[in-house]
Amino acid sequence: MGSEHTRERALQLLEEWTKGESLRKHGLAVSVCTEAYGAMEAARCGLKEDEAKEFVGMYTSAGLLHDMDYERHPTQEEHPFVGVDALRAEGWPEPVLHAILAHADYSGVACQSHLDKALFACDELSGFLTACALVKPTKSILDVEVKGVLKKMKDKAFARAVKREDITTGASLLGLSVEEHVGNCLGAMQARAGNLGLAGVASEVGV
Repeated sequence: MGSEHTRERALQLLEEWTKGESLRKHGLAVSVCTEAYGAMEAARCGLKEDEAKEFVGMYTSAGLLHDMDYERHPTQEEHPFVGVDALRAEGWPEPVLHAILAHADYSGVACQSHLDKALFACDELSGFLTACALVKPTKSILDVEVKGVLKKMKDKAFARAVKREDITTGASLLGLSVEEHVGNCLGAMQARAGNLGLAGVASEVGV
């Protein structure tokens, strides 16, 4: 990626286009999960230092930017096409743009690269994991466990807007079981709980 196509620029664009806190946090959560898969893939491919950093950076940026136009352009006619056009005008790498298009199953762009698959797989799951954290008394992702997530996935009344089939399809695209995929994303989000606003509230016990 060009020197101007950084995580900082991606975050700046997300904040410029998106004013709602929940959608901003969604972008952050997806980026944390996709970044983790980017790091795994970079290691698998034997990429070193600068090459690995640039490779992983595309995963991070795709996560941050995938819904940047959704608040202004929520219809299937416009999202994510408007955002991708704006990003293309800024010279963002085609693999990032392709992944953003492919995450929308109605776009006509199929998931092909590992980045495409990772973004698609992490989109719905990161939202589901956030929901699992927010129903905890502590509101902390640190208190969420894989087995609890798998159980809640079977409860169709819980976070009903989350498309479970996208989570299972995404895991399959990555060659993982749903349990492995949940574990990977949960671990990534737990490691960055503070950045995501999911470290929880202070216990009121004893107060």
